[in-house]
Amino acid sequence: MQKRIREQRMKNILIIEDESALAELVAFNLEKEGYAPLVALDGTTGLEYALRNLPDLILLDLMLPGLSGLEVCKLLKGNDKTSKIPVMILTAKGEEIDRVVGFEVGADDYIAKPFSTRELLLRIKAVLRRVNSEEAGGKVITIGGITIDTDRHMVKVNDDEVQLTTIEFKLLVSLAERLGRMQSRERLLKDVWGISHIGDTRTVDTHITRLRTKLGESGDMIKTVRGFGYKMEAS
Repeated sequence: MQKRIREQRMKNILIIEDESALAELVAFNLEKEGYAPLVALDGTTGLEYALRNLPDLILLDLMLPGLSGLEVCKLLKGNDKTSKIPVMILTAKGEEIDRVVGFEVGADDYIAKPFSTRELLLRIKAVLRRVNSEEAGGKVITIGGITIDTDRHMVKVNDDEVQLTTIEFKLLVSLAERLGRMQSRERLLKDVWGISHIGDTRTVDTHITRLRTKLGESGDMIKTVRGFGYKMEAS
């Protein structure tokens, strides 16, 4: 099933959600904010719509008929046509392990149900703003054996490319741009995720751990500042 709420030259947002009442409610509120929403009620259809329409952002439920949300996210992030489209997961599965798995497959944000419309809209604006700022201008940052090309969204460690999720990439850039400066978990949440997150700050710790692992020995340049947060120091 496909429903174009209204054609307009605004940001297109694809909603992949099997609860039709919730999908229509989200679409209604998005339209009021000036977005052009598109609704798919199962994973297979949602993936088809994403490939065909290339929306500016995707809201994705995890528990879907057909392809699961995790499978859809993996396929989107593994396809050159759709890998840069931000994906926000909306789900009733709000445990920490569920969030970790969601970010592992490349999700850009994760919102547990039930959520407020105001929070959803703020998070959407934050993600789109972050994407726009990343596209606005690129630069190359080199620290030790790490090379970060912000324009091409590429990271190399000793000339070997490292595959990072969007959040991991943004987190690395944030640390690298403030080399040697301590950053609190709250500051990183605001800068990387776009707004002050509601909930504990262990999300930052989880992503730092994953980032260090992917960077190998160069990950040791990311230092823990006990009781405060993190900083990056050149080796």
